[in-house]
Amino acid sequence: MVCNLRRAGYEICVYTRTKKRADEVLEVGAQWLEDIEDLASRVDILCTMVGYPEDVESVVLGEKGALASMKPGSLLIDFTTSSPELSEKIAQRASAKGVLSLDAPVSGGDIGAKSGTLAIMCGGIDESFTTAEPILQCLGDKIKHFGGSGSGQRVKMSNQILIASTMVGMVESMLYAETAGLKLSDVIELIGKGAAGCWSINNLGPRIVKEDWAPGFYIKHFLKDMRIALEDSKRMGLNLEGLALAQRFYSLADSYDWENDGTQALMKIIRQINAS
Repeated sequence: MVCNLRRAGYEICVYTRTKKRADEVLEVGAQWLEDIEDLASRVDILCTMVGYPEDVESVVLGEKGALASMKPGSLLIDFTTSSPELSEKIAQRASAKGVLSLDAPVSGGDIGAKSGTLAIMCGGIDESFTTAEPILQCLGDKIKHFGGSGSGQRVKMSNQILIASTMVGMVESMLYAETAGLKLSDVIELIGKGAAGCWSINNLGPRIVKEDWAPGFYIKHFLKDMRIALEDSKRMGLNLEGLALAQRFYSLADSYDWENDGTQALMKIIRQINAS
């Protein structure tokens, strides 16, 4: 995402907790800064993307977090998939400082990030979205503003709920075909063009055939997203049993040290369940 912003001509300062993780973006001209406070005080638009809601809270709202150093009139865009409640809390704190904020979780994995074709789901006041839109257009080709703070996160939860159940159906379909002795690549090629066609089978199915478990999106982060969705659903009085089933399957990854694999490694989990 940073590389795409550099290609669009933006000047970028970066901070990561582990400097080596920034090597790729430093090579394309981003400037390294030693801490988040220095970065936040310099920029007009600050973008954050970390792992978990607790990381967002620390990086943005902590005693030495970004918000404390941001200039009035600047904009905070949080691309992390996080809690809708936390997004609302950040918006309130930011507004009190005269800072704009936007929750803008993304979907599309490593492929979408590299190609600039992410789906970006936005929540915040109109001024925040209007200010952010030129940057967002460098990162994605499916961008929509859904309303107030937290609404972007809730659209992302809808996205993850759909993916969770789709992944279970996809890998069970592939396991059935595999056990029946069918050639998986041929099965994917055909059913991926019909009514069963979806992003998961057409993009992750071929990785499964190659036994490629490298993460486009980590299982551990998907588990975090499912937890947030279940918690928010409970607050709404909803009982999402399909999502709970997907979470139960994925939670087994921890038993086999697969939590750092990509979500397509659900195939290994389902194989293991059937073998036991």
